[in-house]
Amino acid sequence: MKAKNFDLESLIAKLHTNAPFLSLEITPPLSAKIRTDSLRQLQNLDYINAFVCTDSPLARFKPSSVISSLKLQDFLQKPLICTLSMRDRNSIALCGDILAANELGLRVFLSLTGDSIKLGDCTETKGIFEDNSLKLARIIDALNSGYGINHKPLSEPVQKIYNFHVINSYANNMESLKTKLAKKLSNSEVIGFFTQPVYDEKSGAFLLKAIERLNSEYGRKSVLIFGFYPILSYKTALFLRDKLPGVFVPESLIESLESASKISKQEEEKVGFEQSVILLQKLQKLNNKIHFMNPQKIALFAPYFDRA
Repeated sequence: MKAKNFDLESLIAKLHTNAPFLSLEITPPLSAKIRTDSLRQLQNLDYINAFVCTDSPLARFKPSSVISSLKLQDFLQKPLICTLSMRDRNSIALCGDILAANELGLRVFLSLTGDSIKLGDCTETKGIFEDNSLKLARIIDALNSGYGINHKPLSEPVQKIYNFHVINSYANNMESLKTKLAKKLSNSEVIGFFTQPVYDEKSGAFLLKAIERLNSEYGRKSVLIFGFYPILSYKTALFLRDKLPGVFVPESLIESLESASKISKQEEEKVGFEQSVILLQKLQKLNNKIHFMNPQKIALFAPYFDRA
C-alpha cells in the first residue's frame, strides 16, 4: 500500500475560511473483509471533503480504525480522519500505530477517551483507559516534534500529523463545555472540535462564541464542526435523548415524531426529514462546517450541501 499524496494542508486551510466543509462518518462493518461496495456511490460526491472512520463506537466491537482508515482512504481517494480511543490501547500501542500509519499517508486523527465498556457488546473485557484524550493529543504533539512516547528522538521525522478533539453539544451548565474546550486547547495543538449532534442552534452559537474567545486567549486557530445526525423516527429520537450523553433533543421534535408515528411510517419519516432540513439550514447559517453522522441518509440531504 502506497502513501497517499492528499493535499491535507489545503484541506486544513479550508477549515479556516468561510468555505463550506462537510465530512461523513463511516463505521466499518463487523466483517473479516473491509467491504467497499456499499461506499462506491460516495467516491465522486464533490461536496464531501473528508471521511471520519470511527473506533468501535459505544464500545461495540469493530475492525481496527487504523487499518480500516488506510483501506477506505485508498478506495475513496479522499482524506480519512481516523478516530483513536484511549479505551482499548495503551500509549505505546497508540503511538506505534500513529507513527507507522504516517508513512502510508494517514495523518489526521480524532482523539477520544472512549465510551464505557458497559455500553458495548464485549462486557467480559476490561477497558485500558491509561489516560484520557489529552494524553493522546500530547503524543501527537511529541511525534510532530520528532519524539516518541519514550522521549527518544525519531530517526526520521514524521509528515505533519493533525489532531481533532470532540466536545459535547449540550450540558445543563453550558459553561462547563467552555471549561472543557479550554482544557483541551491549553493542552496541545488542536486543529478543531467535532461536536456531538447539535439539535439546538442556541447551543451551537454558544460553542462558536466560546471557541472564538478561547482561541484568542490561547493563541490557537481551532475550528468547530457541528455534528449532524438527522432524526427520522420517534425511536431514534428517544435513543439519542436517553442513551447519548451530551446531546439535547428538543421535546417539541420528539412530540411531533411521536404523533407522526401514530399515523404511518411514511408520515414519521416525512416529518423527521422536514425538521432535519430546517435544523441543517439553521446550522449552516451559523457555521457551514458540518459532520454528517449517518452515511445511509447522505443522499437524502445532498441538495442542501454547497458544492463550493
